[in-house]
Amino acid sequence: MADVIDFAPGGYRYVKGVFMYSAGVAAQPGLRMERVRFRKVLPLAEGFRRIAEILDAAGRPKTAFAACELRSPAPFTEGGFRSFNELYVETLKAWGLIGPDGLNPVARSNVCPERAPPAEPGFHAFSFTVEDAGAAPSFVVAGSGEAPEGRGNYRDHTVALGDTSQAGLRRKAEYVLGEMERRMAALGFDWSAATAAQVYTVHDIHPFLADEIARRGAMDSGLTWQFCRPPVVDLEYEMDCRGVAVERVL
Repeated sequence: MADVIDFAPGGYRYVKGVFMYSAGVAAQPGLRMERVRFRKVLPLAEGFRRIAEILDAAGRPKTAFAACELRSPAPFTEGGFRSFNELYVETLKAWGLIGPDGLNPVARSNVCPERAPPAEPGFHAFSFTVEDAGAAPSFVVAGSGEAPEGRGNYRDHTVALGDTSQAGLRRKAEYVLGEMERRMAALGFDWSAATAAQVYTVHDIHPFLADEIARRGAMDSGLTWQFCRPPVVDLEYEMDCRGVAVERVL
């Protein structure tokens, strides 16, 4: 069973993940998750500054930062991905999100647009907690590709490595859908509570759209197909999902 940990400074609980992100977050009672999407990708440092301003304007501490959606120029090598993540978490440490135990409560996806990619990694969107006594339960599940995390590397554990045939892509999708469901279940949710689901791939999903994605309920609130690649070379399929009542675009 996944470890679910209360993060009191942020007003949410999270599914324990790896050092660069948690597997998902859910607002505690009396709070809600709110999502902000930027019209243009903001480079990392600029994005963190803008997020800090938005949190301050909402009267929320920096620890209310609960999830983010990043965009990168192209898939990283495994070493490059680790180096990027080490840079990214430095701001989380400065904001009081990562303590001496090294646990990271912030959920995340990080994908690479195939068309018009950004010149450098940056923020596409983020979610944070807001006080709301009457709020319905809300959550954000982090992105997952077709490989388990925390195994030392992705390549040796990737489902159907190098196989982008219809059969290979179906196997990848089955794994990722299952991971979405495991993460939601750990937080006390299922597809019926999701308000949005996103798929990130440059490959054709139509052969399994109906009998895998729709059949499970992952399309009950629609499905957004982002024409993007996952963040690490050799990964081909990623998803994330959320149940969030308030979203805005800045």
